[in-house]
Amino acid sequence: MIARIWKGRTKLEHLQEYESFMKERAVPDYSKTDGFVKLTFLKRTDSKYAYFELITFWDNLEVIKNFAGTQLTRAKYYPEDQKYLVDFPEEVIHYEVFAE
Repeated sequence: MIARIWKGRTKLEHLQEYESFMKERAVPDYSKTDGFVKLTFLKRTDSKYAYFELITFWDNLEVIKNFAGTQLTRAKYYPEDQKYLVDFPEEVIHYEVFAE
């Protein structure tokens, strides 16, 4: 199994709206993709920003192409992300899951 990790941040005033967007749009999008196993969405805040870490789990590297396309390390963004995110990291990190 492969873990795919993406990190992002929003301004605090966008926290609730971005959370809702991710639950309504992104989570179902991941869930319907062949090879998707599960996901974990993490958040934390400081005085200015809300930080997010999305860890998705996939059967193998090959099936990630069903979601991300052929450039596996490239982050995937939705058009709506322009309204919320402060920056747009270009790459994600993959790890092989060896124990649970």
